[in-house]
Amino acid sequence: MPQQISAADAAARLNPVDTLGIPLGPGQPPAFLRALGERDDWTDLRVYGALLAVGTELFSRAGVHYLSGFFGPLERALRDMGANIEFAPADFRRFGPLLAAQAPRVMTTVCAPPDKEGWCSLSLHAGGTITELHRAGSDPDRLLIVEVAEAYPRTFGLGEKHRHALHVDEIDILIGSTDAPLALPGGDAPPTDVDKAIAQHTVGYIPSGATLQTGIGSIPNQIATLLADGDCGQFGLHSEMFTDGCMKLHRAGKVTNTRKGQYDGVSVTTFAFGSPELYEWLDENTDVAFLPVEVVNAPEVIGANREMVTINGALAIDIHGQVVADTIDGGQFSGIGGAEDFVAGAGLELSDRSLICLPSTFTKDGQLRSRIVPWFGPGAVITTPRHHVDVIVTEYGAAELEGKTVRQRGEALAAIAHPQFRDELLTAAERAANGRSPVS
Repeated sequence: MPQQISAADAAARLNPVDTLGIPLGPGQPPAFLRALGERDDWTDLRVYGALLAVGTELFSRAGVHYLSGFFGPLERALRDMGANIEFAPADFRRFGPLLAAQAPRVMTTVCAPPDKEGWCSLSLHAGGTITELHRAGSDPDRLLIVEVAEAYPRTFGLGEKHRHALHVDEIDILIGSTDAPLALPGGDAPPTDVDKAIAQHTVGYIPSGATLQTGIGSIPNQIATLLADGDCGQFGLHSEMFTDGCMKLHRAGKVTNTRKGQYDGVSVTTFAFGSPELYEWLDENTDVAFLPVEVVNAPEVIGANREMVTINGALAIDIHGQVVADTIDGGQFSGIGGAEDFVAGAGLELSDRSLICLPSTFTKDGQLRSRIVPWFGPGAVITTPRHHVDVIVTEYGAAELEGKTVRQRGEALAAIAHPQFRDELLTAAERAANGRSPVS
């Protein structure tokens, strides 16, 4: 049986020179990370994680080095204040192998309280840490610290192979907690006219019976609203992230999970992030199965779904079809996540579609700028290569790029760009004819 101690006492079990592995976002233990932040005697603590969802002083302490696979608002704030934080480029599916290579001495996660058989549900996060959590629990030279929080929902995996739980006998240290999971802000923000237009163009690609993947934000929420209110249905869900929009489709009776061809009967995800209402709905809900990210995000698994439609966002695109989705002017903004896996996975069958949605413009220093550009400048970091891109959607329509020449791609993208920027895109597309450079 594990030791049951306070978060502060658990934090004292780490050495000033140590290594710590934490899950992504909603799997992070709040009380334990805050307790670690109360210590100021770190010499070289190396923390491996992604998408911080806990406010803690830990990562601003001297002697603490944070290696993140996905930047969120807290990572960007830490970077801007000069904390010792670095970005490790990797898609979500590779987090598990990379963590195994590091083999942190201490692994930690948050769980729901144990059931009568001693199983602690991993709640909102399966992700890429499950294997390493089990390894740490079985290794006498490593430490598995689990924060049990009553406010976290009890969720389920699928069968014995993917139980989505830790047994108390595996756990070295157990921390009791009253913390609730972080709720994402802005979920009730009304959609803009641009959001509505993009969503309207997008749903035209989603037939009844499609298997859907979507992300977070106002555009995916509006797409879910249109689908929930529309005539199509019998959808399946196979999505890296389970959101309020996914819940909305379930509640509207639009999700049956009967036509996917694999994992029929359940919506498949690897983590959930959203509102308190979403977390309450997920509690004890067997309609949703949380599976490890190496299963959910495997392109061959994604492609095996029937009529797979993936919906992702981007920050910019050039006329070749190259997509920048996680950096701004070369600076890290978010991360690769699973977007590339779902773009590539949906490209394995002609009946599948990969949709990348973005507004056509943004404003910087009071000046309107196009997100669709003739070419990217020096320092641009490509997230998705041109040969994986299928459909780009803006408020002006949809551009189908798969199988098109560079000139045809440029012409299609110009048609969905803001009118102010179409001529320069068409000029670049003409220059790019016959495999020439659009630059000259």
